[in-house]
Amino acid sequence: MTALTRRTLLAGAAATTALAATSSRAQSDAVQIPAELSGKSILITGCSSGFGRLGAEHYARLGARVFATMRNLPRPEAEELIKLAREENLDLHVIEIDVLSDDQVAAGVAEAERINGGPIDVLINNAGIGISGPVEVQDMAATMLAFDTNVFGCHRMARAVLPGMRAKGAGQIFQISSQLGRVIVPHGGHYSATKFALEAMGQQLAYELVPHNIDVTIIEPGGYPTEVWVNRNIYTGALKNRAEDIHTSGYPEVVANMGTEDGSGRSADPMDVPRAIARTMALAPGTRPLRVPVSGGAIPQTAINEVTARTQLEWLGRSERLGPVMRAIHLR
Repeated sequence: MTALTRRTLLAGAAATTALAATSSRAQSDAVQIPAELSGKSILITGCSSGFGRLGAEHYARLGARVFATMRNLPRPEAEELIKLAREENLDLHVIEIDVLSDDQVAAGVAEAERINGGPIDVLINNAGIGISGPVEVQDMAATMLAFDTNVFGCHRMARAVLPGMRAKGAGQIFQISSQLGRVIVPHGGHYSATKFALEAMGQQLAYELVPHNIDVTIIEPGGYPTEVWVNRNIYTGALKNRAEDIHTSGYPEVVANMGTEDGSGRSADPMDVPRAIARTMALAPGTRPLRVPVSGGAIPQTAINEVTARTQLEWLGRSERLGPVMRAIHLR
């Protein structure tokens, strides 16, 4: 068993810091992706807008076979992607998947594997929602919807693709988390709670999948000007309209502003996220980082990521049973 020393622990933390700095830099120029991305099959959830839509186009243009999934087909966003694929001769397929539905997840993944002629290489768990406001104001309908989409939906997708990936002996899963999956701001509803859960799930999967040569990377975006604000306002506005005064009366100013967020002041390029994912995807298996912060501004979670990695190594890195997977993930 490789000995763990303070030097190796610090080296691992330094590597994490360097990667975070590289990954978070805004990218205004086209990034050259190695040819390894060509021929990859990639399934993405939540492709009607935002990072999912941008990513579907980006990876397909880089030579990947992309399965862009979204709910409620038919819809204009799906037709736009199909038209784009036809015009640019992209290997891009639109499949209906609502991550809240066990049946749609199973059927959608099976259809992607059928078209692909075998297991999917990469899953990008991108679908997610936000419902803002004080925690007390979040009723059970809002709470269950947030967790079902942001946590259980990702779990459904991972369970659906993993048997094929394990049989193939290779694969990669991306969990699209957030800076708010590591740091917390008030009045964000259960968004941080769901993203904290997603981070923990992703890290545990990363350990458990080492023997199967399947990598897991958690992407931690900052705030970007995408359709997430429009969708968040729809969900938050509905919650506000049905909320009971016994809960809202304690937070009058906050409740008054619920459903009015517009993402103003955010000018970072949303393409930062697909580019960071593509760069990570193109790395050699077994070298891909566990976490990649991506931001056009501050990266407050860096210190948390570093101490988490160091704590896991110091706690379990010397274990005869668990040490090898700890080192495989945190000493990359």
